[in-house]
Amino acid sequence: MHILNFIPREIACVIEENLQGQADYEKIEEMRFRVNKPIILRLSEKEIIIPYIIKQEELLKILQIICDNSIYTYQNEICNGFVTVEGGHRIGITGEAVYENGKVKNIKYISSLNFRIARQIEGASNEIIEKILDKENNSVYNTLIVGPPGSGKTTILKDLIKKISNGIKECNFLGLTVGVADERGELSATSQGISSNDLGIRTDVINNLKKSIAIEMIVRSMSPQVIVSDEIGNREDIQAINYALCSGVKCIFTAHGKDYETLKSNPIFKEMIEAKLFEKIIFLPKRR
Repeated sequence: MHILNFIPREIACVIEENLQGQADYEKIEEMRFRVNKPIILRLSEKEIIIPYIIKQEELLKILQIICDNSIYTYQNEICNGFVTVEGGHRIGITGEAVYENGKVKNIKYISSLNFRIARQIEGASNEIIEKILDKENNSVYNTLIVGPPGSGKTTILKDLIKKISNGIKECNFLGLTVGVADERGELSATSQGISSNDLGIRTDVINNLKKSIAIEMIVRSMSPQVIVSDEIGNREDIQAINYALCSGVKCIFTAHGKDYETLKSNPIFKEMIEAKLFEKIIFLPKRR
């Protein structure tokens, strides 16, 4: 499995020994490494605890591999708590934060790494695509897709982008120009300007740029019909969404949340709801 290339070979071998072939490989969703704790793999239907105790120096070695042996180059991403690698896999990082002038300057004494495995699953959006398409106008509804971590928001979004961009022959839906503000690089899995994920033939992507800035850039420069981004949630996002909507661009976003009541308890989303920025809000269960 490609993701094991980011782990020292001796640890990767231990993981392979505890998996039951290709079937288990394809079901891995997370790999967690914690200092002085066993490795834990979360699969779609089960959890595997591997009795290999991770040392702190091993965590640092993994981080060095992730960062191509240049941790300094990835400092900004590390300060945000994650690094996205080729394939769109996101590695969450925790440790002792170094705080300076109101911002996280560094994370030292790394205590845990969480590999979130990214996959492009054909048909992942089949259950909700009909709710999002505005077939009468060959467009989409302004949509917010809400779900807790692990509910498949990003996987669904990748499939939605591809379908909307390529068009859907079965329902005579013509493809639309899609602009993707891919702040963490998870949607496109872009490396050196080339996307590892197929997001469709009419899709333009801006990577590794703050969503609020990227959305405005795409609207100004690429004339999108639809803007898509993952995990919105701050006041700057509201301003960017308003800018896109006022420019006549449709929007599809995701957000963390459990249900309508908890969503409205967040003042940012409450403001979005009351401003009627979204025509559809779709809630996903914890497990798909």
